[in-house]
Amino acid sequence: MNTRHFNQLPKPYLAYPKVIQGLVFKKPKGPKVLPQVEYVVDSFQVDQKHLHAYNEVCGFKNDGFIPAIYLAVLSQSLQMHMMTTEAFPFAILGLVHIRNQLKQTRKIGVNENLTLSCKFGELKPHDKGVQFDFITTAKVGDEVVMEGLTTYLSRQKTEQKGTERQKESKMPDYQLQHVWEVAENTGRRYAKVSGDFNLIHIHAVTAKAFGFKQAIAHGMWSKAKALANINLPESYEADVWFKLPMYLPSKVEFLTAQQSQETDFLIRNAKSQKPHVSGTINPL
Repeated sequence: MNTRHFNQLPKPYLAYPKVIQGLVFKKPKGPKVLPQVEYVVDSFQVDQKHLHAYNEVCGFKNDGFIPAIYLAVLSQSLQMHMMTTEAFPFAILGLVHIRNQLKQTRKIGVNENLTLSCKFGELKPHDKGVQFDFITTAKVGDEVVMEGLTTYLSRQKTEQKGTERQKESKMPDYQLQHVWEVAENTGRRYAKVSGDFNLIHIHAVTAKAFGFKQAIAHGMWSKAKALANINLPESYEADVWFKLPMYLPSKVEFLTAQQSQETDFLIRNAKSQKPHVSGTINPL
C-alpha cells in the first residue's frame, strides 16, 4: 500500500480537467484492478465559515460540532484526486453513487485537529456492472472519530447476477414528518459548498446532456438533509441507499419509523410516492 501525504485538502476543481479528458481518452480494456494507495491529509482544522455555509444548505445547526457527514464530503476531494491521479480503471463520468455508510464514534468539536484519510476498498460484482468502495477515516490523534464507506457502481456489460443489494424486509411503519419543497437551485447551492460540480446536478440544460430530463439533487445532500432532521445520538451508524433520482425542483416527503433503537427513514416523491433515499440509523 502506497501512501501519499497532503498538508491540506486538495481542491476538487483541480481534478476536473482530467475528468473531462476521460471523455476523449478511453480506459484500456482488460482486468480491472483498483490502485493500492491511501491519501492522507495529515493535519487540518475545518474552516468554520465553510462549515456554516454547508450547515445552512443542508439544515444542520451551528452548535460547535462537526456533522460526521461533513467530513465524508471533505473526503470526496481526496476521492476525485485518487481517481484522476492514480491508475483508476473506470471512466469517472457515469459512476453512480449507490450507497453511503457512516459511523461517528463521538461528537467532533469544530476546533479539533484532524487527520483525514481515504483509500480504495474492494471490487465486487453487481448485476449492472461492477461496484467498488472508498474507505474514509477521520482521527483526532490516534482516536478514530469517523469512518465512512462510499459505494459506487460502474455500469458494465455483465452476465453476473450476484450483487449486494439492500435486503428485502418488511416495510417499516413510516410516519410522515415533513414535506419539503426542494428548490431548482439546490444542486448549485450544494455544489458550491461540497465542490461536487457534476453537470447532472447543476442545471437542466447540462443534465439533459447526460440523459436526465432535469437536474437531479446530490445524493449526499439528501442524506445530510435527512440526518439534520433526526435527533442523532452522540455515536451512531447511518446506512443509506440511493434509489431513484430526485429531480429539481421537487416536492418530497420525509418519513421516519422507530424500531427499538433503530431509526428508519425515507425520502420519497410527494406525488408518485416513489423512493429517492432510504436509510437506517443505529446508536453505537
